[in-house]
Amino acid sequence: MKLSQAFKMAWKSILSNKTRTLLTMLGIIIGVSCVILLVSVGQGATSSVTAQVQGLGSNLLTVSVTGRGDHNSVTLKQAMEFADLEGVQAVAPTVSGNVQAKNGSKNVNVSVEGITSDYEEVRVTGVQSGRFILPIDIDYTQKVALIGTETATTLFGTESPVGQYVTLNGMRFKIVGLLEDKSTTKTTIKIPLTSAQRLLRSTGIRTIYLQGESGDTTSIVKALAEQKLDKIFRDTEDSYTVTDQKEMLETVSSITDTLSIALGGIAGISLIVGGIGIMNIMLVSVTERTREIGIRKSVGAKKRDILLQFLIESIVISSISGIIGILIGVGGGALVSKITSMSIEASLNIILISFGFSVFIGVFFGIFPANKAANLKPVDALRYD
Repeated sequence: MKLSQAFKMAWKSILSNKTRTLLTMLGIIIGVSCVILLVSVGQGATSSVTAQVQGLGSNLLTVSVTGRGDHNSVTLKQAMEFADLEGVQAVAPTVSGNVQAKNGSKNVNVSVEGITSDYEEVRVTGVQSGRFILPIDIDYTQKVALIGTETATTLFGTESPVGQYVTLNGMRFKIVGLLEDKSTTKTTIKIPLTSAQRLLRSTGIRTIYLQGESGDTTSIVKALAEQKLDKIFRDTEDSYTVTDQKEMLETVSSITDTLSIALGGIAGISLIVGGIGIMNIMLVSVTERTREIGIRKSVGAKKRDILLQFLIESIVISSISGIIGILIGVGGGALVSKITSMSIEASLNIILISFGFSVFIGVFFGIFPANKAANLKPVDALRYD
């Protein structure tokens, strides 16, 4: 039997039971669309987080001090000494805490961060209007502030906050700059480091950002920073951590990739269930068409012809289901991205793998029913009632 003839017969059989075929296809359709949608969400999250981390630069290191007992921070002088290390281009120590920000009758609890002028370069953080913190602000403990976009909207509405005043825990600060609209700065207020130490009543530094001269020097800078911290904390390594931006990026990528695989695996279970549905319906089809099989065999159809006919029928069902599932998955991803502003990335590889797996399901779960039909003896098939 020719392959084209087998496809025609399979298509005719599928159309003769439209409702039953559609219900059989639903399992594969749901499985493929869920795999594409969930993996696309995972890949989109990976790309989004990776872009944010890379935006901070590959030459950034973060020193986090936990300390032991009362010795749980470093002084500003000790923090600035990291600038003398080989390979360090800039240093940005910070102090942070939560304060009550108020403007008239409007108030909100926000995170405040005390920074230096080098923070702009080290953390790649700028202002969209106004100016950044200057060295003179640090030296003279000026009561000036930079405000995030969401906090500005909460306190000042549609008015420009630059030039206006905000009260932080009872202390009045003049807003000199509106921060860029970035996820890391939207809900924060940044003030000079010395002003933050007074506001938060904390002179100790627990977080220091180091900018290496290049991405290739970060490992050297990390080793030197750890040596310096060992001297400060007398070889107690659990008193601090030094995090390389590259390591952070690798960790984030590993977590999100694992999440994508897990989501894809969970969605893939429905593909297996859909395959079982195909096998079930094909077994029913073999039983219903036993006499047809007997007649075909009695007029010369070979075992191979019967096997091919039912196997192609199973593959056609799974292939069409895969195509519909792809369209729904890609379309659903675009809709979710539009509604939620979530980053969705439907890669061609995932689409091809999903389609290939749906075809494989059709072959794998179609072999048993097709083989059962091919092994029927003509005499027994013709007797079937």
